[in-house]
Amino acid sequence: MSKFSVIITAGGTSTRYGNKNKLLEIISTKTVIEETVSKFLNFEKITEIIIPTNNSIRAEFNKLFPQGQIKLIDGGDTRQKSVYNALKYVTNEYVLIHDGARPLIDKETILKVMENVIKYNAVSVMTKTTDTIKEVDETGKIIRTIDRSKLYNTQTPQAFKTLLIKTAHEKLLDGNYTDDCSMLEALDIPVYIVNGSYTNIKITTRSDLDFAKLYI
Repeated sequence: MSKFSVIITAGGTSTRYGNKNKLLEIISTKTVIEETVSKFLNFEKITEIIIPTNNSIRAEFNKLFPQGQIKLIDGGDTRQKSVYNALKYVTNEYVLIHDGARPLIDKETILKVMENVIKYNAVSVMTKTTDTIKEVDETGKIIRTIDRSKLYNTQTPQAFKTLLIKTAHEKLLDGNYTDDCSMLEALDIPVYIVNGSYTNIKITTRSDLDFAKLYI
């Protein structure tokens, strides 16, 4: 039976959010990060959760997550470096990488990701773009309307055979990729989609937090 590790990124400083780190905001009765982590618990095949954290919130995280299934490690100064630090601790054949600020992920989608990564080696949760997309130049003038029929919005979790994504990180160590699938794309390694939910938003602003509170 294949085993899975989960990396939940928490190394950011929430500069776009405001004075408080968004992961420590309360939704329902839990913090955002606790709500996110809870979605990956109670899966028989998930045996470890690794969270690379920013030093500014490490003390709070130590209180929220006593040592056990959840392992806290130092994050890097970019998302890419944080994930790479966490990959060094992964012990299982497959790994899911998820944004700590996406607490609305559902367990059905997680199961689909786990099933598909065994088949394809690299997958990402995505939703079909519904808005009309325009390309705009530096002056603010619209250049053209882009055909949206093949456009998708990227979400997380993204999942990989561990050796595959770890090798990609090692080859692209000095890059600044904002998600892990783009690293495989740069190496011409195929990545496949798993259809997700439009509610699986990433909390970036206070209005996003308000939506998450309403949804929960």
